[in-house]
Amino acid sequence: SPRALADCQVVIDFTLPPGTARLLELIGDRPLVVGTTGLDRGLLERVEAQAERAPVLRASNFSTGITLLGELVARAAEALPDYDIEVVEFHHRHKRDAPSGTALALAEAAAEARSARLSALARHGRRGAVGPRTEGEIGLHALRGGDVVGEHSVYLAGPGERLLLGHAATSRQAFAQGALRAAEWLVDRPPGLYDMRDVLGGRR
Repeated sequence: SPRALADCQVVIDFTLPPGTARLLELIGDRPLVVGTTGLDRGLLERVEAQAERAPVLRASNFSTGITLLGELVARAAEALPDYDIEVVEFHHRHKRDAPSGTALALAEAAAEARSARLSALARHGRRGAVGPRTEGEIGLHALRGGDVVGEHSVYLAGPGERLLLGHAATSRQAFAQGALRAAEWLVDRPPGLYDMRDVLGGRR
């Protein structure tokens, strides 16, 4: 309710898309940290509109390690333009969306580093006689089971070698610490849409 937000300096949202939608109706011009994944295009546009009147930091993963992994993936994809890229993520059995927002962000980082759009390159899993890989294709694969907090692997495969970049979260505490760090950073920022690279002072 608006009363619950009255004294907030910053709001942190890790809910589900309907919760994020309701929060956007109530938040006014308060700073917002959004970690909810699975937002559709319309809801993403509402988050972007909110950023025009208040600071908003949106990320699919608040781990500082994942943020750095995204930078490494972009650098590797640019340096190895002919290498095939496959992104594999593994999460607990209760996760609702697939592939994970983090896997998509890593794939997007690779595509952007090659001056391409992920929507034109993404291949979500493979089954049957799919034929050989298409030029520039980026594969995404989701594994689900047990209580895995979150693991992401990015393979870059070339002639005679392959490079593996990855990250494993062993505790959700890493996400909580990252979100609190993001919230503290965001409080006094001007309106705009930010991400964890801004918090860490990385390139945009």
